[in-house]
Amino acid sequence: MEVEERDFFKDPFSRDELQDLAQVLGPGEGLGGLFARRSPSLKKLGLDGQDLPESRMMELMLQEPRLIRRPLVRIGDKLVVGASLKIMEAALQGPG
Repeated sequence: MEVEERDFFKDPFSRDELQDLAQVLGPGEGLGGLFARRSPSLKKLGLDGQDLPESRMMELMLQEPRLIRRPLVRIGDKLVVGASLKIMEAALQGPG
């Protein structure tokens, strides 16, 4: 398996890249699935617990990469967000 690693603190995502990742997550998750709602950075901004529109989430993630959930692992046409070992293993096994 070929692996490509990216430190998006040093090489930040563009708006188009974040929109592409949100599309991979699909309807129902989209940009909200990438947004780190429990990040201490969100609390520092005084925005924790608020229902933010996707446009605001996008702006915040572009300004502060810590608001993007990690890790992001793209396997084929799937995107695994977060550190769930069970979900990662299922994605690596592919379709049943």
